[in-house]
Amino acid sequence: MAGIAALAVAYVLSQFYRSFLAVLTPALSTDLGMTKADLSMASGIWFAVFALAQFAVGVSLDRFGPRMTASVMLGVFGGAGAFLFTVAMTPWMVIAAMALIGLGCAPVLMAMLFIFARTYSAARFAVLASWTIAFGTAGNVIGAAPMAAAVEMVGWRNAMAFLGLVTVLVAVMIALAARDPARPATREGQRTGLSGYVDLLRMRVLWPIIPLAAINAAPMNGIRGLWAGPYLEDVYGLDALSIGEVTTFMALAMVAGSFLYGPLDTIFRTRKWVATGGTTITLLTLLFLAMNPVQEVFFVTVIFIVIGLSGSGFGLIMAHARAFFPDHLTGRGVTLMNFFSIGGVGVMQFATGAVFTARSVPGDPVSGYVALFSFYAIMVGLTLAIYLFSKDARPEMITR
Repeated sequence: MAGIAALAVAYVLSQFYRSFLAVLTPALSTDLGMTKADLSMASGIWFAVFALAQFAVGVSLDRFGPRMTASVMLGVFGGAGAFLFTVAMTPWMVIAAMALIGLGCAPVLMAMLFIFARTYSAARFAVLASWTIAFGTAGNVIGAAPMAAAVEMVGWRNAMAFLGLVTVLVAVMIALAARDPARPATREGQRTGLSGYVDLLRMRVLWPIIPLAAINAAPMNGIRGLWAGPYLEDVYGLDALSIGEVTTFMALAMVAGSFLYGPLDTIFRTRKWVATGGTTITLLTLLFLAMNPVQEVFFVTVIFIVIGLSGSGFGLIMAHARAFFPDHLTGRGVTLMNFFSIGGVGVMQFATGAVFTARSVPGDPVSGYVALFSFYAIMVGLTLAIYLFSKDARPEMITR
């Protein structure tokens, strides 16, 4: 239990690191001259490195277990990235730091999901995964108003130095407290290493699920972790503390959304249609925002809250896919889906930066954001249409 607690704290850090740049937008722009493209690159590289690392993480989980995988990567790479961020003098140093932090955070959630998948029944997986994500999403809350307040009090460099120390300490806690679950017996003919991913990708039942896994959380994470800051600053003239307040409400909604999604598959006896309903709400909200980009700050905050609630279905979508994984490919299965989820967010961070830049009009702060929200809506709509062809997996189902 102490090991799960340490991993849960590490996941709070992971959620913090993927979202805190929004409130640092004014400081990094002033101190280091970072442009919106630089910030988009820094945020996107975190997700890109995190996603690419999932293949190595999956193999490592199956071979070496979650304790060693999570503690070493978080302590070495996550700690180094936080300390590099502390001494950054140029935008590229921030980008490199974010890449290291992304690598360090890559195994944390997957280590917990691996333990849950090996220890508990498939029917309980959605609740455990969703509630774990809900707890970890507290990192989004810390990365909003509290981080903004810390920057105001001690400066962003001192705040990052403290976070680096916390990161290393949590990694040590995982190494000391976490316990690896029992390994299943390996049958003759089962492929190991990266070849296991090939077996998973050959499973056609996963194909309609993968696109939604890749895009479902991209608007929520992209807005919360990157675009909320520039949008609220450019269109509404808000300062860092006010941006922190708005994004805190969105972060709290993301926590609540993960808790709400957890039991819904059990209540409604379906995973596919719960995910479809939530994604439809996200789609409609994005379309509304694209058509009405300038409103009262209160209404923008409400819209962000709705996106935070409806976009928090990753645990449910993971459970949908988990129902079809073979036991010996559990580690690689959860990391494959996480690769697409985080990779989708990362690709969308780069893509939205390009869309915003291409469609921005000098003197008109709104035009770029109309294109941004429209692009998010189009991508969510396309992946939702594909997901409608997926096979459902009710909570009691274990399909091999």
